[in-house]
Amino acid sequence: MATIPSRYLLNHIGGEWRAPESGQTRPNINPADLSDHIGDFAESGGADVELAVEAAAAAMPAWKGLGPIKRAEHLRAAERLIEERAEDFAQAITREQGKLIKEARGEVRRALAILDFTAGEGRRLKGETLPAEEPRTFSYTFRAPIGVVGLVTPWNFPLAIPMWKVAPALLAGCGAVLKPSPFTPLTSALLVEAFVDAGVPAGVLNLVQGDIAAGEALVTHPRVAGISFTGSLPVGLAIHQAGAPRLLRTQLELGGKNAVLVLADADLDKAVKATVFGAFGQSGQRCSATSRVIVDRAVKEEFLSRLVAEVARLKVGPGLSEEATIGPVVNETRMRACLDAVKAAQEAGAKVAVGGERHTEGVPDGCYVQPTVLRDVPWDSEIAQEEIFGPVLSVVDCDGFDDAMRISNSVKYGMSGTIFTQDPATIFEALDRFEAGMLHVNRPGVGAYAHLPHMGAKLSQFGPPECSPQVWDFYTEWRSACISY
Repeated sequence: MATIPSRYLLNHIGGEWRAPESGQTRPNINPADLSDHIGDFAESGGADVELAVEAAAAAMPAWKGLGPIKRAEHLRAAERLIEERAEDFAQAITREQGKLIKEARGEVRRALAILDFTAGEGRRLKGETLPAEEPRTFSYTFRAPIGVVGLVTPWNFPLAIPMWKVAPALLAGCGAVLKPSPFTPLTSALLVEAFVDAGVPAGVLNLVQGDIAAGEALVTHPRVAGISFTGSLPVGLAIHQAGAPRLLRTQLELGGKNAVLVLADADLDKAVKATVFGAFGQSGQRCSATSRVIVDRAVKEEFLSRLVAEVARLKVGPGLSEEATIGPVVNETRMRACLDAVKAAQEAGAKVAVGGERHTEGVPDGCYVQPTVLRDVPWDSEIAQEEIFGPVLSVVDCDGFDDAMRISNSVKYGMSGTIFTQDPATIFEALDRFEAGMLHVNRPGVGAYAHLPHMGAKLSQFGPPECSPQVWDFYTEWRSACISY
């Protein structure tokens, strides 16, 4: 495989590519082929975070002074560069994360849509004029950046999720420190370089690679005003608790245990195709992935028959393979977690309808899990309640709409909810009763548009949504002003 430029192995702090203060590195391995060593990336700690935060704080006043319209011009320039380099980004995403190249290209398009939307907000970052109680007085409100922000991002969308944090942070006028997942450092290096080449001043956007030590230092740094985090519930809770004593502003997008409800009057072909896409697209490694399908017993067997046949046609292989329709999971730890979850589900009474094993036939030595459907899953079993984050789908039986809604809402998460039915009254009642943030009807239950709020309910979300005008409630704070004249 191609050797990457050595600068991408480093941090980017204060406008310079620099090695970690500790001198430590971490290997980055292609999950589709464990013999492909991408490179040894910086393993940063508190000293690197200190340098990055100080650089962001020093650069922020001049960046804030530009105003949102001028800052948006830099975002537009970055958008043009990323579009020109789109294939470089897609190849990097597939190589270090494992997703199919068509999925990686789709992620690049998603990131560009987010950047395009955010840049447009530069002319809409508004306040209000309000009546005054006294004569000859003008009163109004406006937004101000909250300060230096830490952006802690996961590996499953190594471009899109950093983008939906970096873009609004910069447009708001904040200084930013990006700490991506240690499993996908290359894509973040490419992203930061694009913004640097677009003219974003030195120190405004800093990149600190690494794992827990860097993350903890960022969360506890007294000059960091806010942390935007996407990842697991336990880590999100730890971030919130660590920041609580100093009232750290947090934006937390956490886990999901998302359900598709298939009622007796559903279009089964459409429901099967949407379920397969939601459950096995990107190998199930999405916060909004379909993890449960709750099916009315009246159509259960027919739905299962069509579902299993569709899943059996999926072709496991490397992301760059022309034939592959599902790639590996991100690493060996995630592979083992998926297989262990399947085994535990069988012990709890579920049956494997298809898949259930590690896939080794016709692929390199990699982290491949067969796309798996479990049937007869008890609604309150562990696999029906806890996030798996892999290509494992649980089929749960229900008796009608009310029972389906009860089961759907029985989990602690609330990222997305989906229903398949032809009845208009049931559709609107379901939208009213779902305890989830992103809702879908008769379509795949994953994601949202770049200008819609990306958010969950319950333990899936804390703080303002992302990817929408509501995001400014995280990166900015309100000011009110009264002027006597």
